[in-house]
Amino acid sequence: MRAIRAASAALLAAAAVVCAAPTALAGENDHDITSFGFSVTPATVAPGGTVTLKSDGCEVPSVTVTSGVFDTVTLNEGRSGTATVDFDAKAGAQYEITFDCKGERGTTTLTIAQGQGDTGGNTTGGHDRGMPPGAHKGVKAGYGTAAASGADSEGLGVTEVVTGVLLIAGALGAAVVLTRRRGAGGGA
Repeated sequence: MRAIRAASAALLAAAAVVCAAPTALAGENDHDITSFGFSVTPATVAPGGTVTLKSDGCEVPSVTVTSGVFDTVTLNEGRSGTATVDFDAKAGAQYEITFDCKGERGTTTLTIAQGQGDTGGNTTGGHDRGMPPGAHKGVKAGYGTAAASGADSEGLGVTEVVTGVLLIAGALGAAVVLTRRRGAGGGA
C-alpha cells in the first residue's frame, strides 16, 4: 500500500512539473509581447555584418533601437533602418536588441555567426561566401537539441528537462518500492 502511495506521489510531482513548464515558458517570453511589431533580419549575422531593423504599429513617429553590439538607431515613420554589427562582436554570442516605442519596450535576440568574412549571414549555393566550394566546416559538438534545431542556443530545452524529471521520479519511485519490498520481506 505504501509503495502505491509513493508511486502516486512521484507521478503527481512529475505531472505538476509538466503542467508548470508551459507556464514558465510563457513567463520568459512575456517581455516580447508589445502593442507594436518589430523585427531584426537576419537573426544570425557575422561580426561586421549588417542587419535590417523594422518596426510597425507604433503611434509615435520614431522608434529607438538599442543594443550592445551596434550603435543606437532611430526608425522614423515606420520605415526600416540598418545597423552594422561591431567587428569585435563575439562569435556564437547572442545579443539583446531593444525596440522602444514611447516607453514601451520589446526585445529580441541577435546571434553572431561563427565565421568571419561573411556579412549578413547569407549563404550562396549552400556554401559560405568566405569559403571555397568543396570546403567543409567542422561539426559543432554539444546538446543534440541545438544541433537538431539549427539554433546556436546552449542548454537544455523544456522537453529534455521534463523527460529528465520524469526519469528521476520514476527511478525514485522504483527505489522506494524495492526498498519497501526488501524491508517487508526481511521482517516476515
